Order: sequence, then structure tokens, then C-alpha cells
Amino acid sequence: MIFRAFNKIKEDINVIYEKDPAANNILEVIFCYPGLHALLAHRVAHKLRYWKIPFLPRLISYVTRIITGIEIHPGASIGNRFFIDHGEGVVIGETTIIGDDVLIYQQVTLGGTGKEHGKRHPTIGNNVIIGAGAKVLGNITIGDNVRIGAGSVVIDDVPEMSTVVGVPGKIVHQNFINQDGVLMHNRIPDPIACELNRLKYEVQELKEKLTQNN
Repeated sequence: MIFRAFNKIKEDINVIYEKDPAANNILEVIFCYPGLHALLAHRVAHKLRYWKIPFLPRLISYVTRIITGIEIHPGASIGNRFFIDHGEGVVIGETTIIGDDVLIYQQVTLGGTGKEHGKRHPTIGNNVIIGAGAKVLGNITIGDNVRIGAGSVVIDDVPEMSTVVGVPGKIVHQNFINQDGVLMHNRIPDPIACELNRLKYEVQELKEKLTQNN
């Protein structure tokens, strides 16, 4: 059991090197990455909750939030190689389920939409990237290999291999993900602007037809 826990910690550290070019050495990763601290504390709190130990899991979560600025409810289920980049302001709700190889940035919320009981937080698939400030709300499912742009608000299910942007989130073409699967934040289209441009061209065509008829 100790060996398995050590391997998981090693995996959590290695994924930081893979996904953050600013990670220069092992000491920086261990002491200066709040996302790693919050994740390790959550794994302990989650296990204590699984053992039905009262109070202590929530206390660990609360203290971790004070220290790291990241709030992960002990009930949340998190897969392997999860990485919170920067991390400040991240909130992960009680019934959230997160798959493997997920990357999220600062100010992300995986939250609920009301006071309902039961499953009320999102389920995140494998190899998902959620951009800074994005909000994923309610008992919805985000498929594998989905990319959610910064500042988006997602309230509906998203199929796998999709890129979502906007408020509320809308699915756009997938060619804004490069060949390595990285979300190209500076190349994500604005779906509202695209729709306005389409309407503008339609109006222009109608004007030209009216002019020809006259």
C-alpha cells in the first residue's frame, strides 16, 4: 500500500514536468506548486471519508483551501495524473468525478447549480483541458479529449473530441487543437462573432438581390 501511494505521488510530480514548462527542478515542484499540495491533501481526505471518519476530511479540505487557495471537497473522485496549474480560486464540488490526465487552470469551478441532493456536480472524462476561469456546472458529462476555453460557462453535456467556448458554452470546430492535443487559447474562435458575421453576409446578399430587382 505504501509502495502504491509512493508511485502515485511520483506520477503526480512527473505530470507537472510534462505539462508545465516552468517546472525547473524537483524542489520547486515539491514546495512551490499549490496544485500538488491540494491534490495530495485531497487524496488523504478522500480516503478518510471512504473509511467513514467524520469531520477530519472536511477539516483537511478547509485547511488546504486556506493554504493553497484550492477547495476540493473530500467526496470528489479524482483520477490519475491530475494537474491544477497555478490553482488559485479552483473549486471542485462534492460529487464531481474527474478522469485521468485532466489539466485545469486557475479560477476553474466544477460546481452545482442549486440545492438538489445526489449527483449534482460534473463528470469529467479523460484527457480534458479546462481553461482559466471556466465554470462547469451541474450534473453534466464532459467527454474524453474535450477542451474548454478560458472563461467559458458549460451547463450542458459535451461530446468527446470537442472544443467549447463562450457563455453559455458552445461547441466549435476541433481544428483549434494542435497535433499534440494542447488547447490553443489564442486561436479559439468567438462563436457569437462568427454568427454575427454570417448574418452580416446574409443581409448583404439580400440587399444586393433587392437592388438587382429594382
